[in-house]
Amino acid sequence: MAGSRRDERKLILLFFIPSVLIWLGIQIVPFLYGIFISFTKWDGLGNNYTWVGLKNYLTIFRDVKFIKSLWTTTIYAAAVVVVSNVIAVGLGILLTSSLRGRTVFRTAMFTPNIVGGLILGYLWKFIFNFGLPMIGKVFGIAGMEKSWLTNSKMALVAMIIVASWQLSSYLMIIYIAGITSVPKELLEAAYIDGAGKWNAFRHVTLPMIRSSFTVCIFLSIVRCFMAFDVNLSLTGGGPFNATELISLKVYNTAFTSMKFGVAQAEAVVLFLIVVVISLLQSWFSMKKEVQA
Repeated sequence: MAGSRRDERKLILLFFIPSVLIWLGIQIVPFLYGIFISFTKWDGLGNNYTWVGLKNYLTIFRDVKFIKSLWTTTIYAAAVVVVSNVIAVGLGILLTSSLRGRTVFRTAMFTPNIVGGLILGYLWKFIFNFGLPMIGKVFGIAGMEKSWLTNSKMALVAMIIVASWQLSSYLMIIYIAGITSVPKELLEAAYIDGAGKWNAFRHVTLPMIRSSFTVCIFLSIVRCFMAFDVNLSLTGGGPFNATELISLKVYNTAFTSMKFGVAQAEAVVLFLIVVVISLLQSWFSMKKEVQA
């Protein structure tokens, strides 16, 4: 009996240890190494690290471009989180109704999420540079006659549109799962009591899918603050750094300015911001679920 238990433990360790080692090698070790680099001056070549302490962190908070990119990212994230979740909820409601061919529509609506970020950026870059201006000139729409990507304000709007279009297709699946899990008996009881579709959704469906909101908002915040590929391929941070999100700022600091220590300090600050926002959002959402 004791021998069989030992064999079971050995078997468990045989499967457990390789996974832990891979996790440590891919996640924890690079993370700790990155924190170490943030306290040094390093050009990315060789082992010539120079310990500078908190100098890199003081540098980034004095950097006007970093503060600007942080503010731009905040505006971008707030807009994308709201727009993408509103669209996703709407699609979730529509595609769980008695709509004909809703399975086909679900597949079609999910397609934007399949397209890779860089490809997506280049596709929309063509649309904003050539497609929309052509439509604007043909129909005489003044706001569309020139490329939005050449205007600092409209370029950010273009990024918000692209990100919301892609992200909403992913969040839609989560909301569909949440809506379909609502017991039909509760909805039928609400209709019998005289509640219309809107009141049934507001007072029955909405409270029942709070967990879906928690997950979707969390994923939206993280993806917005970590946005890089679409930012790089669609605008490249331009014009005049007006759309340079914080992830792209970290990339440019490291691989354009060759200041890897400063770039890593920016990455650590970004990580802490995402962690704090995510924890606050999760705590607030769970508190609301308990109250409900």
